[in-house]
Amino acid sequence: MKISGARNQPFSDIRRRALAKAGAQAAVSASTVDKAAFLGLSEDDLTPVVRSAVQTLLTEIDDLRGEVGRLKGRLSEMEGLADRDPLTPLLNRRALVRELGRIRTFAARYGSPASLIYFDLDGFKLVNDRFGHAAGDAALQAVAERLAAQVRESDVVGRMGGDEFAVILVQADKTAAEAKGQALARAIEAQPITFGDWSAPLHISFGVADVAPDREPEAIVAEADAAMFARKRARQAK
Repeated sequence: MKISGARNQPFSDIRRRALAKAGAQAAVSASTVDKAAFLGLSEDDLTPVVRSAVQTLLTEIDDLRGEVGRLKGRLSEMEGLADRDPLTPLLNRRALVRELGRIRTFAARYGSPASLIYFDLDGFKLVNDRFGHAAGDAALQAVAERLAAQVRESDVVGRMGGDEFAVILVQADKTAAEAKGQALARAIEAQPITFGDWSAPLHISFGVADVAPDREPEAIVAEADAAMFARKRARQAK
């Protein structure tokens, strides 16, 4: 068996533990064990010690592998939590922008269209001010659930922060995204939000942008956000 690195000291420690377990005489020093392993004594003297030392080493390697596996699992769990919005079951802004970059690269490589829809709840501040943050949270969770229920498995839904949400549509150009945005807005507004004995309708504005191969993800988000704000102003002006 080849042990990489500085082999004498770690292997000596293992052998000392093995000797203690076997009830070996205290007079047998680490240096004696090293000589036994590398220079040799009689086979009858060495075999039990070496066998015990190797077994101990293998056990410790198995324990180490198990610990590494647990750490990897924990790291994967933490990475998943870092991508999730703390209030809703959706991705957070960081994760959605990362997915937007991935889909942009795919669209550029295969020439397939993709679009981003940016949503904002109208009058959300009034909900918080009048009914409290718990009611506001219920409204946000309702929007998240309705968006997630109305898109395909291949699409990506995220909460961008506050009362703003976004949906990445794959295989959908800007015209198709406009139609989908209208359908999603209707689905959100179809039922009022209820919280305890309070009930109120939801209103939402949206904007659309192409996932252009030559544009950075944040620029695409900014374009869709600007289109949403323009639609909101036009709606309020009526």
